[in-house]
Amino acid sequence: MHDMLVRLYDLPDVASRVVALGGVGVDVRRALAPERHVVVSWVREHFGEGWASECEVGFGRLPITCFRAQRGQEILGFACYDTTAKAFFGPTGVLERERRQGIGTTLLLVALHAMAAEGYAYAIIGGVGPADFYAKAVGAVPIAGSTPGIYAKLLRDGRTPGQKA
Repeated sequence: MHDMLVRLYDLPDVASRVVALGGVGVDVRRALAPERHVVVSWVREHFGEGWASECEVGFGRLPITCFRAQRGQEILGFACYDTTAKAFFGPTGVLERERRQGIGTTLLLVALHAMAAEGYAYAIIGGVGPADFYAKAVGAVPIAGSTPGIYAKLLRDGRTPGQKA
């Protein structure tokens, strides 16, 4: 899996997406410190230990670099940045039954806009799975020579990143 590069100075607007999801009861926002245990546990349950570890790092940063989408008290998805490396977006995930409703795109955009607000000009999406999604959503382009990338010598527990236990 290769890495992709995103220009943060040329992102689509996200405010209308957040409002639209709010209109159907989905709240998308930066996570708060008291939510750490809930969000990290949810990520662990749905996407595995590796992504839970990265998500936990996001809660150790100020500002917190983890966003979440929820309906009522149910988490639907999450997105983090600056967890494995500076300027890296991810991990991110949405419950399978909640996909194709704009939640993933909105989480991606709120995180990338936050990175831009912190002064980043570009973001790296590491070890991309759905390359077409990122290309369409934010104009991400492959980074030549980025395979196997930063994750090449990662200690693994036998599961691929994002695969739940």
